[in-house]
Amino acid sequence: MTQTNTRREVEPAKRNLLNMLPSAAEQVLRDFAVEHGEKPFRGSQVVRHLWQNPAPGFSAMTDLPAAFRGLLDEHFTIPRLTVATRQTSSDGTEKFLFRLEDGEFIETVAIPEGSRLTLCISSQAGCALQCAFCATGAMGFTRNLQMFEIAAQVREMRLLDPPTQVTNIVFMGMGEPLMNWKAVDPALTVLNSPAGLGIGARHITVSTVGVLPGIVALGERGEQFRLAISIHAPNDELRQSLMPINTKYPLADVIEAGKVFDRRVTFEYVMLGGVNDAAEHASQLAALARECRAFVNLIPLHPGGAGDFTPSSPEQIHWFARRLRAAGVEVAVRKSRGMDISAACGQLRVERQRRRTPVGADDDGNVQVA
Repeated sequence: MTQTNTRREVEPAKRNLLNMLPSAAEQVLRDFAVEHGEKPFRGSQVVRHLWQNPAPGFSAMTDLPAAFRGLLDEHFTIPRLTVATRQTSSDGTEKFLFRLEDGEFIETVAIPEGSRLTLCISSQAGCALQCAFCATGAMGFTRNLQMFEIAAQVREMRLLDPPTQVTNIVFMGMGEPLMNWKAVDPALTVLNSPAGLGIGARHITVSTVGVLPGIVALGERGEQFRLAISIHAPNDELRQSLMPINTKYPLADVIEAGKVFDRRVTFEYVMLGGVNDAAEHASQLAALARECRAFVNLIPLHPGGAGDFTPSSPEQIHWFARRLRAAGVEVAVRKSRGMDISAACGQLRVERQRRRTPVGADDDGNVQVA
């Protein structure tokens, strides 16, 4: 008796339209339309529903023929980020915990300020850098986000009911964006392009601990994207104790990269009581800022951060700011936002996922610098 083995045909995977640049997606969709007996402009109509006027799915693209929508659904996908938790602070700040397709979680924070709404987005699930005061670093690193997972954090704001209109983007959520340049680079294009989300380059800030190849790559782009450098300590000895990445990218090299960046740089400086808020630290930080012509943002430590650090008192922060100004440095004190909703980066994710063993930046094979 002969047994016949029947092999199941494997259906080709659907193509993710959100993981392409809008120009590439448009070409693919116009060709697809022609192949299926439609006019090329039908493909262009679909592209407008990816980012500019996002649709939750193909069935919602009611300006397209129903049969064509069915074909699109057979061949393509426009994946959503699932809102696992949404919290609203008494000050209007909103925090979103998004679940990704593989079960990972990332955080996004919407911060309203007058007519502006700044969205703080993540570039990695977790973080490999283990900065001593950061809840994200304490939880460890899982993986880089894909390009669409980065940009889709903004897309999802437009799909809320009612939609949230984002005016500014800061890469200050989970992860080190310049250690995921392979995805952050095209995500910047999607965020900025008129065919994408159409947010002006000067309203998009990339924050880094000082990953030098990424700073160079960002500076080589023609758009006027902003750069923020997380300094947090004004000398190598202290910075080394707070930020292990300082071994690979010492403070002097980071400052030099800031000096040659062709646009104004912002220094981010978390105020840690009794650690980095003394007179000598103000003098050292002022010297670095003058060297870079940098603007300094003083950030009150959120109580939900990692470690046993104590926030500097408001009086100490303002005293520190006055010393910087007296030394000729422009400075601002960032408001503490979302104090009642676990708004320190990483807190909400820690509540939903088990803490992983931290992965060092040099130990993870998926780290991709420019």
